[in-house]
Amino acid sequence: MKELSLPNQIVIVIGLGSSGISAARFLNYNHNNVIVFEKSHEESFKEISNVLQAEGIQIEFNKPLEFASFKPFLSNLSAIVISPGIPWDHKVLNQLREQNITVTSEIAIAWEKLHSIPWIGITGTNGKTTVTRMLDHVLNTSGITTSMGGNVGKPACELALAFKKNPVAKPKWLVMELSSYQIESAPKISPQIGIWTTLTPDHLERHGSMDNYINIKQGLLEKSSTRIYNGDDKYLATHRADLPTGKWISTKGPGPFPSPYDLWLSSEGLLMEKNEALFNSSILDLKGEHNLQNLLLVTSAAREIGLSKQQIKNGISTFKAIPHRLERVYKDKYIEILNDSKATNFDSSNIGLKATLIPTILIAGGRLKKGNSSDWLSSLKERSSAVILFGESRMELKLLIERSGFSGQIHCYPSLNQAVSKAVKLSDSLNSKSILFSPACTSFDLYKNFEERGDHFKELIKETINSQY
Repeated sequence: MKELSLPNQIVIVIGLGSSGISAARFLNYNHNNVIVFEKSHEESFKEISNVLQAEGIQIEFNKPLEFASFKPFLSNLSAIVISPGIPWDHKVLNQLREQNITVTSEIAIAWEKLHSIPWIGITGTNGKTTVTRMLDHVLNTSGITTSMGGNVGKPACELALAFKKNPVAKPKWLVMELSSYQIESAPKISPQIGIWTTLTPDHLERHGSMDNYINIKQGLLEKSSTRIYNGDDKYLATHRADLPTGKWISTKGPGPFPSPYDLWLSSEGLLMEKNEALFNSSILDLKGEHNLQNLLLVTSAAREIGLSKQQIKNGISTFKAIPHRLERVYKDKYIEILNDSKATNFDSSNIGLKATLIPTILIAGGRLKKGNSSDWLSSLKERSSAVILFGESRMELKLLIERSGFSGQIHCYPSLNQAVSKAVKLSDSLNSKSILFSPACTSFDLYKNFEERGDHFKELIKETINSQY
């Protein structure tokens, strides 16, 4: 990659999201001539644009990702920095590459400055956020300093800037959640430890095919010094012979002798490492078999780093559920209400369904993604007495569910407000044990992100509970 700090050269950062802001600040601090392109109007970003301009960063509003936006700057343009939301093969980026302009990403810039600190790179379709947060918690409670970032926590360039300003604050490890978008745009990332949680179809509208999606994920593990895999994942288990050598975990016992797993769960719930019992999984206060898999992945990584079984046990016993992932919003002796807004695809929502008390009422909807719905539909038929659909995809989901032979009630509403009200009203007449908000869709039809969607759900439940229970 070209040096980004050449005299009189310009670096353009695309977008005023958290990733773009952190990249712009880091580059500016390192004496680059930084311009940020934002496609929206100034009114939307008035406060942050004033702050950045006071720091010496130029902001250009109404600049869509079109080649014409860059033309006035081409003679002095050194590099373009993109956020994860921009496809790596976007036609405008390819046009800029043809002009010999470097195209890089926020995460790639951060790697160049942070690779002296060992990385734990966590990727996978589902489970990566829980594994990232749980591992970060376990390490910190054991006295091992970490910083958590990437696709969760702080943007990587924000971490890089903080350590640049205060080198003594550098942690012993970086615990980094890495999405397929980030891995694709930063091929040099080589973690000390790579963890692959799960693999199911996702982001196919972005990557084009399942093979491309798999190759991106696998590429990170190939460049990792130590690799940890979830042996309960169907794809990973089936393709074990094709994957780089690593450590394997399973919640289904040791398997045939000699065991194919380095860490497994006994029938009594004990975490077994070879022939040694580490501790009982009952100390984990999270619902669902998928969280037992997450526990084993975290424990395997912690053992690799050198933690004792008592240190890991202490950390796990104090770890709490992450917001918006099977987060308990309400519970009494009759019903439990869970916020699973982070479930943005069928597979993730299916995990939520399997973890709830039955019969459950499912609230789902949003902007539909490509993916295989068969397992989700099977769980619906087995575990749900009613489905309340909302948002952009409600009618498409209704048709899909009806065609599956679902025998419960199906209701459709434009807004989440109406869906929540209906779900709570139905719960008594259907003797429901749980209400699960697990959308199986992205939030972008009605909300900025899944966090905003989940927060709205929690507010609605608080408002509704007082009048219904």
